[in-house]
Amino acid sequence: MSAVSPGRSVPAESAGLADWLAYLEALHARPIELGLDRVRAVADRLGLSLDCVKIVVGGTNGKGSTCAMLEAILLSAGYRVGTYTSPHLIDFNERARVNGESASDAALVAQLRAVEAARGATSLTYFEFTTLAILRLFSQSSLDAVVLEVGLGGRLDAVNIVDADCAIVTSVDIDHVEFLGGNREDIGWEKAHIYRPGRPAICADPEPPARLLAYAEAIGADLWLFSRDFNYAGDRQQWNYGGRSRRRNALAYPALRGANQLLNAAGALAVLEALEARLPVPQQAVRQGLANATLPGRFQIVPGQPTQILDVAHNPHAAAVLAQNLDNMGFFPYTYAVFGMLADKDVDAVIAHLAGRIDHWVCVDLPGPRAMPAAELARRVAQAGIGSRADTSVAVAAEPAAGLAAARERAGEGDRIVVFGSFLTVAGVLSHGVLYAQPRG
Repeated sequence: MSAVSPGRSVPAESAGLADWLAYLEALHARPIELGLDRVRAVADRLGLSLDCVKIVVGGTNGKGSTCAMLEAILLSAGYRVGTYTSPHLIDFNERARVNGESASDAALVAQLRAVEAARGATSLTYFEFTTLAILRLFSQSSLDAVVLEVGLGGRLDAVNIVDADCAIVTSVDIDHVEFLGGNREDIGWEKAHIYRPGRPAICADPEPPARLLAYAEAIGADLWLFSRDFNYAGDRQQWNYGGRSRRRNALAYPALRGANQLLNAAGALAVLEALEARLPVPQQAVRQGLANATLPGRFQIVPGQPTQILDVAHNPHAAAVLAQNLDNMGFFPYTYAVFGMLADKDVDAVIAHLAGRIDHWVCVDLPGPRAMPAAELARRVAQAGIGSRADTSVAVAAEPAAGLAAARERAGEGDRIVVFGSFLTVAGVLSHGVLYAQPRG
């Protein structure tokens, strides 16, 4: 039996998107309840069907970047594309893009109303309800392709009601252990369930878990493995992609920054090679798409001084990549952190990856019951030895914007500030517009 919340009354005819989202937050007793039975039943009542090429993107990290590059390349090739990603940073509308533009409030409200009418007594989580609404929007938008990001795991995620024409697992690492398991083998098996028999199944993780490989083989998926079926090579100026039968040479580096972006780009190009018969993409579209792809909050460097970096790294694997990216930036006298995390994440492992690279930490409170209090976060940072060494410190702030203001007040023009630890941390500074504050005179 599903956990049903008494919730609140259905929004009135004149209600806007904010009213609907507030309604959905109170609709279901548990914020996460994995399983496909309820969401599939409502999808059937809606008569939901996507008559286009369907690409599903799963993985621990790299999903957002891969979606952004696929979307940008396909748009550059002239295709009509719908892209579904989550979570959003500022506005919910970011989750649903049609031809590169965020869906309007009115378009989303119309679809939410349709899902409400179809669900009857079936209770849906916020994610399930909004996934159905966005899929229905795409089904009515005359699209050539959709790019759909998995929310959590794969096997029981609402996006998995879609039978992917091609699915990619970008990486497998430890996260969401309470739902997916505490080791890469169990997590890989969960994520592999977005693969389909006889269809291309891309794995961009250089060390794929054995259970992922076994599942793909058991269902008869057409498994593409990094280094066996596709690869990349590059120098300081350009890079090359090599697949099963397709090479793309002399490519400019992706606009998205970071050490893992070539791996993500290679995975995206493997998807396009696997779908070439249905979605042919010329070389110029690949070049233009890689140059145009944008994704806020993924090693995003903000212009100005001191240097400010936004990164939604919130698990150990992402923190390790962030550490590598910081190392590649060159010398800065001091590095400051604006750091906020959720309590159900591996906070200590994230701190351990960054401890030697950040001198001054400002730990911040985040909204919501899952957030780790700033004081506790500061205690964990201090436990790692920060603050006990000369020229290091640990402080707290009531919110991310206040934390960034405190870091900017102390940082010199040649220093850098890293805002990381959660989507909520990055969103907290973006939504307050404090990034572009004028430097001190």
